[in-house]
Amino acid sequence: MSEMDPSIATPEAAAPKRRMAFALLPVAVFAVMAVVFAFALRTGDPSKLPSTLIGKPAPALTLPPLEGLADASKPVPGIAPDDLKRGAPVVVNFWASWCAPCVAEHPLLIILGEKANVPIYGVNYKDQTAGARRFLGRYGNPFAAVGVDANGRAAIEWGVYGMPETFVLDGQGRIVYKHVGALTQDVIDKIILPAIDKAR
Repeated sequence: MSEMDPSIATPEAAAPKRRMAFALLPVAVFAVMAVVFAFALRTGDPSKLPSTLIGKPAPALTLPPLEGLADASKPVPGIAPDDLKRGAPVVVNFWASWCAPCVAEHPLLIILGEKANVPIYGVNYKDQTAGARRFLGRYGNPFAAVGVDANGRAAIEWGVYGMPETFVLDGQGRIVYKHVGALTQDVIDKIILPAIDKAR
């Protein structure tokens, strides 16, 4: 009986190699995906992150007011669902006193409210009441209402990635534009104001 040629693989010998290849396949796929995501995070513009909510009704906001916040001795209200669909565009801004980019964009929110002549609703995200009041006392209050999102539920429903984020809604409460990150004067002039005009 002649010896078998070692270069010819038997089915029994090939089976462990196939199992090994199948076992390594998920690891290889994961490694490729990790490289793609890392590249996208380093080179991508976070303000261009897509939102599945564009063109759809904004999730309802029922948020209590920021305790102790007043404007000319009158308490500043929280946010109710009907506030966002009153027949005219509105702006919704997610912010927090601990957020450094929120400090940078805050004066621009005040300018935006004056230029666009639209109400801006502030959603205070996972913040301390005293800190949020101090923030608005120091930098000014551009908000027609301030709702407190203490547990972050509203931010999740709105698909918020981080603070700050700004949304433009039309008069029916549909989201027409979403900006991720701090607003700049350029973004306001070239994108936000035209989006508000278009939403009218």
